[in-house]
Amino acid sequence: MDLNAPVPKLLLQLISSAFQRCRLTEDLCRLSVLLDQSTHKDPPITCVSIADTGIGCNLEEFQGLRCPREFNRAKIWDGLLSVKTTCFSDDEVYYYRINLDENVSNKRLKRQPSQAKNGAKFSGTEVSLSVFGSTDGLVAPIISFFQKMLVLQIPNVTMDLVVNQGASPGSQTQYVFVVNADKTPCFTASNLDRLKSGLEDYVLRHGNCLDTICDYCFSDREHLKVGSGTACSEENRKRTRGTMDVVIVISDLLETTGHCSRSYNGKTEVLYFDNFSPCPIPQFALSALKKIDWKSYGLILASVNDQDGHVFLEWENFPSFVQIEITIHWYHNQYPTRKTEPGINLVKKGIKNALDDLKAKHEGFLLSSHARKICSHVPDLARSVAGLIFSSTDLDFQGDCFSVLGFQRQEVEREAVEDYIQRKIVTVIGMNERKPQKDQEAAPFLFFEGESETSYFEDEEIEGEYFYSTSL
Repeated sequence: MDLNAPVPKLLLQLISSAFQRCRLTEDLCRLSVLLDQSTHKDPPITCVSIADTGIGCNLEEFQGLRCPREFNRAKIWDGLLSVKTTCFSDDEVYYYRINLDENVSNKRLKRQPSQAKNGAKFSGTEVSLSVFGSTDGLVAPIISFFQKMLVLQIPNVTMDLVVNQGASPGSQTQYVFVVNADKTPCFTASNLDRLKSGLEDYVLRHGNCLDTICDYCFSDREHLKVGSGTACSEENRKRTRGTMDVVIVISDLLETTGHCSRSYNGKTEVLYFDNFSPCPIPQFALSALKKIDWKSYGLILASVNDQDGHVFLEWENFPSFVQIEITIHWYHNQYPTRKTEPGINLVKKGIKNALDDLKAKHEGFLLSSHARKICSHVPDLARSVAGLIFSSTDLDFQGDCFSVLGFQRQEVEREAVEDYIQRKIVTVIGMNERKPQKDQEAAPFLFFEGESETSYFEDEEIEGEYFYSTSL
């Protein structure tokens, strides 16, 4: 299903607005979508209801909605929306009829008789419309939209979708999308922490399952390497205009991955969120993805493909057992009154910060081609250094060496010494890579803090084949 087709696009806009109303409330909130198909009519008519218990809608959000009444020369919708909404402070439930085909703004909205709440305290909105046709083609985009919403890990929102395709009880199907309270960060967690947790869950269940984990790949977070980065756009020195959060998850899959229904064959899915709503990746973000210096992280970008609103990055010489997922979220501190865009440089900065975070957390990971070439010689170097220590007949020299390495003479083993030296060298190589180009003139001593020595390699550009050292 093309997400840019008229009806799915309109429904996703309405669902997104309902989600924002839920997110902004301080109470637990429910978002429900009902697709009720009248099969006795020809052609069938599907009544759509989008209800939430959020803060109450702002009627201005309907002013920018547009949807053609015809698609592929077939009439699909009468252009009418029915809206009822109320806030906690209201004494009534207000009813409106909105004609999206009306070009004159003051004629577009008509208020209907309201209904007294009789002292009841509740808040919420329901938007209804009818489309000509069956529920086929509507369910899949909504499910996909909800699954992406879960990546945001908004802890106070529960979503469900109910599909009625006939009068019999067995014709009803219900899909429930619940954030796992045991794994979800608390209400005070940052948006970035929630995004990290949400993308991990999305990867583990492969996005195409509501509450199950694929047994063909991996079963827990231990198989995931996660990096995150943030970049802020400042309106002035005292105020931040918006924040760009980026999370990257890299997973080493098992040999049975070929049986998985979600094998991308070396492709990377990129999810984009704008103000807590999934949306197609804008052009400036696509340009930023193409301008990242991927080679400095051992990756060679072959192409960027946009498939019906889903963007995938394809890599050259990419191992089949590794999967990369990227999520980008641009949001404002307050719900914006006007559309703003962060620009290419802010997206690049956020992605680079996330990649650098991955390199800092995992030794020998995402190294450049040149660094990997050096790392290929590290085992031999570590073996040689350990051999010099163990072959020495000077016991004082050996004792000093073991002491520097953090070993006791009576419990030291050659294999442990080799492994320690190897890890320290790789750590220094990684530290040097994370420095700006102008600062890569000196690397720290391997075994002492606060001192430096002459760098033992020069930085140069060599194309690579893999993004971390397999020799470690």
